[in-house]
Amino acid sequence: MYRKHLQEIPSSSTNVSTTLEWDPGKTSELLSGMGVSALKKDKLGNENTPQDLLVSSPCLPPKRQKVKDNEKDFKDFVIVRQPWLLRQAESGISLDALPDELLLAIFACLPLKDLLKVSTICKRWHRLSFDESLWQTLDLTGGNLLPGVLGQLLPAGVTVFRCPRSCIGDPLFKTSNLLKIQHLDLSNCTVSAADLHSILCLCEKLQNLSLEGLVLSDNIIKSIARNPNLIRLNLCGCSGFSAEALELMLSSCSMLEELNLSWCEFTAIHVKAAVNHITSKITQLNLSGYREHLQIADVKTLVERCPLLVHLDLSDSMMLKPECFQYFKQLVFLQHLCLSRCYQISSAALVELGEIRTLKTLQVFGIVSDSSLQLLEEALPDMKINGSHLTSIARPTVGNKKSHEIWGIKCRLTLRNPSFL
Repeated sequence: MYRKHLQEIPSSSTNVSTTLEWDPGKTSELLSGMGVSALKKDKLGNENTPQDLLVSSPCLPPKRQKVKDNEKDFKDFVIVRQPWLLRQAESGISLDALPDELLLAIFACLPLKDLLKVSTICKRWHRLSFDESLWQTLDLTGGNLLPGVLGQLLPAGVTVFRCPRSCIGDPLFKTSNLLKIQHLDLSNCTVSAADLHSILCLCEKLQNLSLEGLVLSDNIIKSIARNPNLIRLNLCGCSGFSAEALELMLSSCSMLEELNLSWCEFTAIHVKAAVNHITSKITQLNLSGYREHLQIADVKTLVERCPLLVHLDLSDSMMLKPECFQYFKQLVFLQHLCLSRCYQISSAALVELGEIRTLKTLQVFGIVSDSSLQLLEEALPDMKINGSHLTSIARPTVGNKKSHEIWGIKCRLTLRNPSFL
């Protein structure tokens, strides 16, 4: 009966496809690059199914042994209620008899390293293990990724890729097809500008991108500009690109809502390019760290261009004075304002910000002493002052560093022991 039932189930899936080719040698290289040892193959070569997953049917039925009544009852209970799969295995049915859909459901429960291991078993398992439904979210945080690793994994259908604080070698892509990545975090990686460009030049569907702390290039910035649906962009602490490339990117990415350009190696020309070409849809903006380069006139331009601002961080801009408060008052949606270490603004002058009825938080570290802070809190009772040292504008992960989330999306495939790579 069970054999008849199996014949009625299709043995393969019509919607399972992959561009990755079966190559045992190259797959082993990939596993080595990921710090994973391959499983041993079947010596018989019949679908190369692992021996511990394939149970052969005995030629003769097992002999019954005499047991006590209570032991017999227990064994009868186990035999009657054992899983369907095990009963079929005893009659000679292997995992290879399962249709693709069921194998995919099994593979979907495997952690990253085990999924890579089963990809070396046979051609069919390799094809199924790289089905794009299994690779949508991937986290390789802190890994040492050898050349070719990303070139194998990212084309498998990854849409969410988190890889901060990792050492990334040349991806060595074997295809020029565009990647499906929509959410990408490569913050504080060790990666060359050329290798980074080889990744980003294949990305045109990005919605969220973080390259915090990286050395970029004009080509990289131009690649970012080819993502019209980009909503969040974090370039905090980046360097290596011109004001002209920055201008092109900001003009092209007209859907940006969150932008972090703080503490980049900007000249006054860079700051002018950012202020004059920022999109009007911006609701959260971080332009902190520009000391003498950010002027009061720039604040006026920002307010005119970005009337929807909710969160604004202009910390460490020492040229700002209380005169810029008149522009802040024009932002009817402003809720969070950061002016830390803007030393030309006195604590007494900050009381004027109470006229902004929508303002909920105010960060003014460095310009308000402990004694003045108490007075300021009494003058602004509806406002939380100096509640946080850092802003989270456009940053992919906030809070727990061990979290596998990126902009609220949890990654399923993760490296449990990055030190092994």
